[in-house]
Amino acid sequence: MSRSERLLDLLQLLRGYRRPVSGATLAAALDVSLRTLYRDIVSLQAQGAEIEGEPGVGYVLKPGFLLPPLMFSEDEIEALVLGMRYAGRRGDARLGAAASSALAKVGAVLPADLRETLDASTLFAVLNESQPDEPIDLAGLRDAIRRERELEIEYRTGEGVSSRRVIWPFMLGFFDRVRVTVAWCALRQDFRAFRTDRILSMVETGRRYPRRRQEMLARWREKEGIPT
Repeated sequence: MSRSERLLDLLQLLRGYRRPVSGATLAAALDVSLRTLYRDIVSLQAQGAEIEGEPGVGYVLKPGFLLPPLMFSEDEIEALVLGMRYAGRRGDARLGAAASSALAKVGAVLPADLRETLDASTLFAVLNESQPDEPIDLAGLRDAIRRERELEIEYRTGEGVSSRRVIWPFMLGFFDRVRVTVAWCALRQDFRAFRTDRILSMVETGRRYPRRRQEMLARWREKEGIPT
């Protein structure tokens, strides 16, 4: 492993800790000596990384630091391309545009050889072309999830029965043929999954739901037996 790769790995490792982590732990993870680890931290600090701490106390990276140019392996680049192409094909208009913009930003800061790998990627998301007509704005639903807003919806089941629901949406899943939002349903007093093409109308109630979406996601995973 080159020194530049090691420095990037150290940054990624530090990003995974919210509290100070010991130099010994970092050195063991990178398979380097403590002396080398301390030199690498000094190098990153000299390049502008806001790493706080000292030997014997531990180190923590303040959030928000980026080290250009971005460095990815070829496998990582192909994963990015595939994911962005899927989002561009299956997301709503705003999400699709954001995927294209993000991929362009990544390409703009990659070294020339890696940018060529990005441009020449032969991985494609081959999907069913038919997509359901959706009465609601998915960008608005994503925004409500992000801001933890309660929604009132009119929902029609597969049997054609309509009902009004108050929900706390916390997740949006993209499948080949449908999209599904998972939410707490006030009517059922339980978690429910709603196909977005069956949501006939959607308005914010003006209230923020009382639980954090991360908490609801964790509770839903536990109920469904899904590993975290």
